[in-house]
Amino acid sequence: MPLIRPGGLVLDLAAGNGRHARILIESGFAVRAVDRDISALLTLAGPCCEVSRVDLETGAPWPLGHGYDGIVVTNYLHRPLLPAIANALAPEGILIYETFALGNERLGRPRNPDFLLRPGELLQAFARLTVIAFEEGEITVPRPAVVQRIAAVAGVVGRLPENPDLDSRRAKE
Repeated sequence: MPLIRPGGLVLDLAAGNGRHARILIESGFAVRAVDRDISALLTLAGPCCEVSRVDLETGAPWPLGHGYDGIVVTNYLHRPLLPAIANALAPEGILIYETFALGNERLGRPRNPDFLLRPGELLQAFARLTVIAFEEGEITVPRPAVVQRIAAVAGVVGRLPENPDLDSRRAKE
């Protein structure tokens, strides 16, 4: 998150209950929180947060525009969207993406391989971005799971922050 342009526009894709949108708003970003069920997001709507009900899995063209200084995606995978997500970043925009990977089926849901990343899949999907951080493996917090995480920038990496914490869960502990 410290790599996103201060005050920039951040897309929280498949925002769920708004956990990341709240953190982003509190950190001074303008947020667009998108999900097909926005009932939990409505309390965030206001001058710093646009809430949009969008079903991203209809096969329609990308409906969310471009020019985002940051895009955050967690616990969501719809492979046809991956190229559009990369294209929606502004120059020097930051992608933060984490979701479940193969191996998670032995620990819990999701178990369906259609919803689990293959080894290195985020690296392949976002190969045209400059990778800042990538992790793949088993975690225990907030619950046991197998995940992939990537932080990447659209363009050349500038100066990195001195003490980046790319895991928002640790930042809140």
